Amino acid sequence: MPFSELQNALNERAALGLFRTRRMLSSPQSPHIVVNGKSYIAFCSNDYLGLANHPKLIAAMQQGAQQWGVGAGAAHLVSGHFDSHHQLEQRLASFIGRPAALLFSTGYMANIGVVQALVRKGDTVFADKLNHASLNDAMQLSLANVKRYRHGDLEQLSSMLGQTQSGRKLVITDAVFSMDGDIAPLRELLALCEQHDAWLYVDDAHGFGVLGEQGRGSLSHFGIDSKRIVYMATLGKAAGVSGAFVAAELAVIDTLVNHANSYVYTTATPPALSVSLLQSLQLIEQGDSLRVHLHRLIMKLRNGLSELPWQLMSSDTAIQPLLIGDNLKTLRLSEGLRELGVWVAAIRPPTVPQSTARLRITLSAAHSEADVDVLMGALRELAQYF
Repeated sequence: MPFSELQNALNERAALGLFRTRRMLSSPQSPHIVVNGKSYIAFCSNDYLGLANHPKLIAAMQQGAQQWGVGAGAAHLVSGHFDSHHQLEQRLASFIGRPAALLFSTGYMANIGVVQALVRKGDTVFADKLNHASLNDAMQLSLANVKRYRHGDLEQLSSMLGQTQSGRKLVITDAVFSMDGDIAPLRELLALCEQHDAWLYVDDAHGFGVLGEQGRGSLSHFGIDSKRIVYMATLGKAAGVSGAFVAAELAVIDTLVNHANSYVYTTATPPALSVSLLQSLQLIEQGDSLRVHLHRLIMKLRNGLSELPWQLMSSDTAIQPLLIGDNLKTLRLSEGLRELGVWVAAIRPPTVPQSTARLRITLSAAHSEADVDVLMGALRELAQYF
């Protein structure tokens, strides 16, 4: 039996400070959580607007379950596409300003489905080296040629595009990079795509609901629009619920309906989720005060941590990575924060490059300024011992 090989590999990961475990919450998603009977202030959720436990979303979910039940029962193309799914897709397309939208079960499945449907062997995908793992998996599964450019390096990307003379060209990028918190130069990327006749696929998992006018996302943030943009955003982060959607030209959406395996061959999400997400979109659209408060917390944190021995990476978003470097030291710092009642995730390779282990601090509009004060005080206290 090969179990000893598996265990040896796990032991090696543990020795390097790379072993991963799960911890169970016994409270709703919130800045204040309970884990193993102990209360913490959490700074590691992607619930950027604090909607995951919002009473209006809970009520909408209850109403949706009462009306539609708790399961879709089949794939969208069989008998699992409900009125609430259709209404949500129309509302999302309108909100983003694209002709059509399509729901997926997760952002991971959306990325795999889109890339696999739009490019194939003989085509080329151009990818930022810091893209999310789901985009990396998607380009490999597509069987297209893959060219990865240095993070944000427009000159290298331009050269790669210019040297590619045949097949479809697809540039894929995170809008907000999930581990660094910086924003891709979407306006310049679009210009390159227009120059070289390429598609631009934008994963806006961490920008939707937070950036742009009324939270409409990164395209709105940059004021860009083009038929060659294919836009994806998740619905389990700022939107507070679950799922993902792709918004694009109708021909692209119809292509996904017919060729995106992760859409065609999976059971549809429960229709009650769509009812709750329709309510979430309304809260996002009306949530300017939440976004103003979130930005205020970001500035407070950045100003308050400027004297620490660790580098707070450059980011204007709710993702504020504190670069530590060493894996074991990062784990110890995360554990030290937990002892002080603060929960921040330690992020290590392969999620981030070697020697760039970090604390990934994420802020929410549901945090108070007092919560941020507690975090800053805990980090200053621990800094004396590292």
